[in-house]
Parts: sequence; structure tokens; C-alpha cells
Amino acid sequence: MSAASGKRLGKVLVHAGVVTEEQLTAALAETDGRSLTAVLVDEGVATEQKIAQAVAESMSLAFVDLGSYEIDPAAATMLAIDLARRHQVLPIKIQDDELVVAMADPANIFAIDDLRIVTGYEIRPVVATESDLVAALDKFATMNANVSEMVGDLEDASTADEAEDIEAASDEDAPVAKLMNLVITEAIRQGAGDIYIEPLENELRVRYRIDGVCQEVVRSPKKLHRQLISRIKIASGMDIAEKRVPQDGRFGVVLDGKSVDFRVAVLPTVQGEMTVMRLLRRDSIMMSLEDLGFLENPLSRLLDALSRPYGAILVTGPTGSGKSTTLYAAINRTTRPTVNLITVEDPVEYRLEGLSQVQVHEKAGLTFASALRSILRQDPDVVMIGEIRDKETGTIAIEAALTGHLVLSTLHTNDAPSAVTRLTEMGIEPFLSASAINCVLAQRLARRLCPECKEAYTPDEAVLTRIGFPFEPGSPPTLYRAVGCKRCSGIGYKGRMGIHEVMTVSEEIERAAVNHASGDELKRIAVAEGMKTLKDDGLAKVAFGMTSIEEIMRVVV
Repeated sequence: MSAASGKRLGKVLVHAGVVTEEQLTAALAETDGRSLTAVLVDEGVATEQKIAQAVAESMSLAFVDLGSYEIDPAAATMLAIDLARRHQVLPIKIQDDELVVAMADPANIFAIDDLRIVTGYEIRPVVATESDLVAALDKFATMNANVSEMVGDLEDASTADEAEDIEAASDEDAPVAKLMNLVITEAIRQGAGDIYIEPLENELRVRYRIDGVCQEVVRSPKKLHRQLISRIKIASGMDIAEKRVPQDGRFGVVLDGKSVDFRVAVLPTVQGEMTVMRLLRRDSIMMSLEDLGFLENPLSRLLDALSRPYGAILVTGPTGSGKSTTLYAAINRTTRPTVNLITVEDPVEYRLEGLSQVQVHEKAGLTFASALRSILRQDPDVVMIGEIRDKETGTIAIEAALTGHLVLSTLHTNDAPSAVTRLTEMGIEPFLSASAINCVLAQRLARRLCPECKEAYTPDEAVLTRIGFPFEPGSPPTLYRAVGCKRCSGIGYKGRMGIHEVMTVSEEIERAAVNHASGDELKRIAVAEGMKTLKDDGLAKVAFGMTSIEEIMRVVV
């Protein structure tokens, strides 16, 4: 920032009451090549945000918190990084035929003129802090440098020869290898659960799923697509020449001392092969049940069922609700040298020490049912079945639970009581399933409110009444809602937790099931016996300030 700019900013800050004349004079004397903002912040006179907000208000411009703003990659890449750094600017979106540009000094008319000439757009400045601009520019500079290098290197290579594609994809120093490493590294560090690599008509799009929500991270020329998919196929052990049918594979990496497995699925689409990579962090499955967000009531019920030497424990919920993580946490609770524990899974997501894991291979005849029959001849104490999909598997699992084995498995139902009726629909006699099951756990995953920015508020009583939130009339509780900040990337949520419903199969529930009671009837009995429903558990976590009403309504109702 020039001396003239510093004096101009100083007048704005004095007029806004952010600094006094004396503080400004002292700070200007200390600049010595540094910006006035940096001096004021270092001396503790004002924060960067207050300075930027004062500038925005004085010029009737919007203030933008870049740490929580979803920057449009297409806009950000319109400007050469050198020019952006020189003027301390960053295009953040295109709106109404104007380029919205974040600036530390929006009064710099020379920068605005340069941007107008270079981009061909009318410029609409908004104000951001210097540190946010530097951080955002560094992020896009790294991404752009890697992608640009790869594109430049690929310009000289003809993609017509598939053999050359395979050779380039196999080369650890090739540009496509660098791109894949960049995508994987960023996904791990940002806590993504899935990576989507999607070919569009003219571009290649990469998205991460973070806390259950997809976020676009980069777009690149489509010419990178073929070599990138080839690279992924080689790493995952797939047939690189096969492009007509879906393929599955896996590979593992170690980053920052932590092991991460990737489960990869390639799907042919009209635009090319789409790839989804699911990140399986080994540290996440070493969690205890206490770490998964259980409240006291459901946790005590589940621990009681796990302490029994035999019987079935079923975990239910939709795809992506954390059933596998809960099963592995339960396994961690039961694994010890004196216990013979065997699992049968499709696929084996996490490879663990201290137990025997069997991978289903249906083409070879190794199904859940056939594997389970063989497993029972190995004299196991605990058996974990990835999923009960049919009558045969369910029957063997229930019989194993009745004959002295502790059986853990998953089932796709909407709530815990429906698990018993679902087994009956499969053709398993209710007197067998009801007497074999110790408990059923139904669960969902809800996002946690970001602890840095969650906002307290008093909800409307009519809203609480409508959703069934327990409260004293005239005394609504203080709840919290999402806001958005740098830490949570402007989403308002950071991390996820389980919402749980644990039904213990009592004698009354067993009798009702034998008499072919409906799921609703079983639920009524379970609630009367103290079961907290998914909704009850979610609203309790809202009351504790862990999540919001909106999030619970999204995942439970």
C-alpha cells in the first residue's frame, strides 16, 4: 500500500472512530514499507476486520469475509495470479455481467481500470481483509500452478495413443500423477468423505463431500480426464483398457503419519468415465462408542446388549448413516485375545488386526450365506455380518444368535421397531427373530454446529409446539443456530455426530412380535418402556446446543 493510500485509509479510520489522530500519526511513522493496516493490527490498535468494515461503510460497499465465502473458481481464475497479487485483488463471482472483486483498497482506481481492461467486465468492488486476500490468493495460486503445469505438459503429448496414456499414468513424476496427489492430499486435509471426479462437456470437475455436503474445489481442461482416470485405475488395480462397464477397486496412502484407504468406483457416462473415491480413515474406526455422540439412555441400552455372550444386535439406517462406523466401534468393544471374532463384509472397508475378515465374492460363489455357514464351523464367539440382504442370510444369522454366538449386523429400515417386521417380511419366523435379537439400533448422521460461530436465540413457541419440542409454555429455551465463519468455511457446521434410537427387545415386545404386531405397535411398546426415538434424541441434542432444529428436521423427519 502506497503512502498516499495509507493516508487516505487513515482519514477513513479516524472519521469512523476506529483510531484516534494520535494513534494514526504514530502508526504512519512506523510503516517503513509495511501497510498501515499491518501496523495498526500489530500494535493492537484495531483488528483487520474493523478496518475493512470501516472502509466498506465509508464507500458504501459490501464487506466480504473470504474465509466463509464460496468463491467461484471460474471467476478466481480469470485473473493472472501476478496481477492479482500486485493489486491485492481476487475476483470472487460473476453477477449481472459484472465481475465482483474483493479488494483490500477499493479506492485504487488504477487497479480497477487494469481489471476492466484485462477481463472485459465491469468491476464491482467489495472489501476484504488483507490477510484473507493473501490466504485466498495463495490457495488459488497453488491449485492453478499445479493445474497449469499439467495442462502445459500435456499440450505437447498427443492423447490419441492409449499406450502413451498408460505410460504417462504410470509415471510418478508425470503431471497427471501430481494432479491426483494434489486432489487426494487436499481431500484428506479438508476432512472430505468422498471425492467426485466428473467429466462435463468441456471441463473436468472435482468435488469433495465434506460433512455430507458436496463442495466444488477445482475445474480443469477436459484433456486431463483420460490420463487422470487411467492413473486412478492403475492405483486401484482395475483394467485400464476397459471403459464400457463399471469397475471397483481400492488403494491406500499415508499422509502426515495417518493411513487412509480409498474405495474407488468408476462408472461410464455419456461424457466419459466418472469416478467416486470414498475415503476410509483408519483412525475413525478406532473410535469408541462414547465418541459417536451417544446420550446416556441409548448408550447404556447398547452396552448392556454387547455385554451378553449371545444374541443379535442389529444396526439400521439408510446408506451413509454411519452404520459401519458404529459396528466397528462395537467390535472394538468386544475384541480381545480371548475372543474369536470373524467378519463377513462386502466390501471389507477397513482392514483390522486381531480379527479375521472375509470378503464376499459372489461370482466365485462366496455369498454372505455361504461364508456365514463356513464361519460358524470356525467356532467364533462374535460374528459381524456386513448386511442381512435375504432370507437365507437372515435365517443363518438368527440361528447363530440363538446357538451361543454374539451376532452384529446391519439392516435397511427407517427405525428400530421396523427391523423385526422387516425380518418377518423376508420370511423369517417372528418367534425366532424376536427371541434372538438383543437390541436394534437405528441411527442417522447430523452435522454439529460450529463451536466458533453458533448463535444463541430464543425460538418461537409456535414452532417448538409444531415440531414437538418439549418446553414449558411461556419459557422457551435458548437454542443455537448456524451462522458461518472461517473455521467452518461459511457453512455453520463442523463435523458430524450420530442420532440414535435403541430398542431393547423385552418380553412384551417379543410377545407382540410373535403375534405379528406392526412396527407402530412395537414402537408404542418400546417408547412406553423408555426408548428415546430418533426425533427425541435429535431434539435433546438441539437442547444441549450440539446441533440445530433445522438439521434435525432435515435428517430425521
